[in-house]
Amino acid sequence: MNVLYNEYSAILTFFAISFSISTLILALSYFLNPQPSDQEKVSAYECGFNPFDDARATFDVRFYLVAILFLIFDLEISFLFPWSLVLGQLSIFGFWSMIVFLIILTLGFIYEWKKGALEWE
Repeated sequence: MNVLYNEYSAILTFFAISFSISTLILALSYFLNPQPSDQEKVSAYECGFNPFDDARATFDVRFYLVAILFLIFDLEISFLFPWSLVLGQLSIFGFWSMIVFLIILTLGFIYEWKKGALEWE
């Protein structure tokens, strides 16, 4: 058990030193250079113009939907690429399991298309 503590003591020392240095640098920057904040500094920057609207405006949910769909189909490619590399070494079960996966993914895509999730209007 003592050997385990000896192996991890270097990592613990590294974390303690890095935490101490980062805290020291943050404290020094806060105390040595105090800057009063004014209206110009805390306002949102929009290419030199005064802000037209609140910077924390609501974000359309369709952007999230497009991002999730992209992740799903990107994940599909991460499954297809290794499968295509070892296709000659797989049994018939490996082939048909990927075909079932692709059919389920295609059915999900058709369902999203029919529900109108891909339309932007």
